[in-house]
Amino acid sequence: MNLLLLHPEQHLQQDRWRLTPRQARHVLGVLKLVEGDHCRAGLLDQGTGMARIFSIENNDVHISFKVDSQPVAALPLTLLLALPRPKMLKRILIDAASLGIKRIALLNSWKVDKSYWRTPNLKGELLKEKLLLGLEQAGDPVLPTLTLEPRFRPFVEDRLDDWAGPGERLLAHPGDYPELPRGLAGPVTLAIGPEGGWTPYEIELLQAHGFQCHRFGSRILRVETALPALVGGVMRLP
Repeated sequence: MNLLLLHPEQHLQQDRWRLTPRQARHVLGVLKLVEGDHCRAGLLDQGTGMARIFSIENNDVHISFKVDSQPVAALPLTLLLALPRPKMLKRILIDAASLGIKRIALLNSWKVDKSYWRTPNLKGELLKEKLLLGLEQAGDPVLPTLTLEPRFRPFVEDRLDDWAGPGERLLAHPGDYPELPRGLAGPVTLAIGPEGGWTPYEIELLQAHGFQCHRFGSRILRVETALPALVGGVMRLP
């Protein structure tokens, strides 16, 4: 945890805030701070600043904090991701938030097992929790927006153009395609399919909406490996 990410309900009065039990354990057990010490904090969807440990009573930690800095720069990349295996989804969302991706859509694909859409891991609070962990890692207070799209064709045909917005549209897919461009400054929408790639029908429909197929080396990667590798290669990270 590189940032104490405060939520509005933690506010007490004036510049006083109360840490959650998890945050208090981190401050006391990991950072080993005492009254009067300082650490970095942020307010959800606003900004960051330095917090001072104001009081500690029976592991109940109060801090003084005011926002004095703008959030770190967001990555100008929108992520269209075929829904991955539930066990990998948690790690992928943490990584995506850490990288600064602010708009994510989890999309169905023919190769996505139908059971993935029924997993308890898709509950909103569980997904938000993983995104928050990524923000704490990166020192970023701004929560990404995440949408679930269990119907491929209606989303692509009816909503994709408005959702993706302007900029380049890149489709990562193994095969005899040009190499992905490198070091872009954005904006970019990047589509990453399931393991094994999109189906020909899905590629054709995405291409009809402005996506260009590109390969990323000769290896077939797991999605959780491909995401940071692709983003780090394609984008100029802030």
